[in-house]
Amino acid sequence: MAYSELIKNFEKVRSYMRDFYVYGFRGRDEFDTKSARIYDDEYRRVKAWLEGYIDSYYDESGKKVFISIDSRTLSRNPLYIAFKTKSFTDWDITLHFCLLDILADGPATVQECLERITSDYLEPFETEFPDERTVRNKLQEYEKMGIVQSEKKGRVLHYSLTEPFRQLPAWRDAIDFYSETAPLGVIGSYFPEGTSSAFEFKHQYLLGALDSEVLFDLCRCMEEKRGADLTIFSRRKKQELKHPIYPMRLYFSTQSGRQYILGFHYAYRKLMFFRLDSIRKIKPMDVDPEPEKYDAYWKEFDQHLWGVSTGEHTMDHIEMLVHAGPDEGFIADRLNREKRHGTIEQVDAETWRFSADVYDASEIVPWLRTFIGRIVKLECSNAFINRLFREDLEKMRRLYGGEA
Repeated sequence: MAYSELIKNFEKVRSYMRDFYVYGFRGRDEFDTKSARIYDDEYRRVKAWLEGYIDSYYDESGKKVFISIDSRTLSRNPLYIAFKTKSFTDWDITLHFCLLDILADGPATVQECLERITSDYLEPFETEFPDERTVRNKLQEYEKMGIVQSEKKGRVLHYSLTEPFRQLPAWRDAIDFYSETAPLGVIGSYFPEGTSSAFEFKHQYLLGALDSEVLFDLCRCMEEKRGADLTIFSRRKKQELKHPIYPMRLYFSTQSGRQYILGFHYAYRKLMFFRLDSIRKIKPMDVDPEPEKYDAYWKEFDQHLWGVSTGEHTMDHIEMLVHAGPDEGFIADRLNREKRHGTIEQVDAETWRFSADVYDASEIVPWLRTFIGRIVKLECSNAFINRLFREDLEKMRRLYGGEA
């Protein structure tokens, strides 16, 4: 039988699933911040939610449990189940279906919704009826979530479904696709279970599902131009830290799937990146009176970013000469497509120069390696990068070519 206990605090769900999935391969004794009983309870819960995706192995320290998922075999992200484990009241579930059905027919006031709920839905049953305050609170909750909107006519508010929810059937395929490829795609996972998807993915980053609530709160702060007081769990210091920031831009890695927020740190007076999976809680702050100032900071700052590493905010200059024959225009096309904030210029008929000024040139090295065999010359103002690249080439020579 499935482990069906529901949880009120979503962060607790997220924390345990992350412990198993992200920081997996851990034994029972390694959960030193929690009791063995709590570990057993949470393991049974996660195992029930993700039946078929739990695996384990043994080493000298004992049994290690982890989540094993091959994204190529999935059409829907199973980690979205975390959003379906939240506890709810009887009225939450009853009003959800009643209100959406009523508002599908057109706008209605709180009183009109209450009258239809009692007469059309609940009157045949021997049950208590909701009061006006309960209905109003639920509508206000849905308005904050963007499901409904209100319009004041005279002295009375009329509620209606927002445009995306009125046209939901027409957007089904789009929702189905973006639920697996875009942030905040949880809505697509609520299609009826067993419904087949038209899409399959060779490479898919499933982990972002667990950070959807954090991402949503950050997006709201950004939309309302508010600061955000972040509670970050530092695994190095084993404690929670507070970081008040003005959130500016979201960055998603296409290589690792990790998600970051870039913000201006009010206390440190500088721009900083934070990984979303390290954020435990977000407390909205006051509306910032100078949002344009931070946008100008970002535009200047972004000109020298390659990834999300800022080093010490010092600049590394790097140049690479690449050979491309007359019939190899695809090399120049690729350089132009992938140069980010770098510049590309043609030196001669068969040579192209890539140059960039970045905060941390070490982030470029994996990309530079993809041109090995075509690199004519590579120079960087950071001596470590020059040495690292030449050491890599020497290791390859020894591996494939033997000793000279």
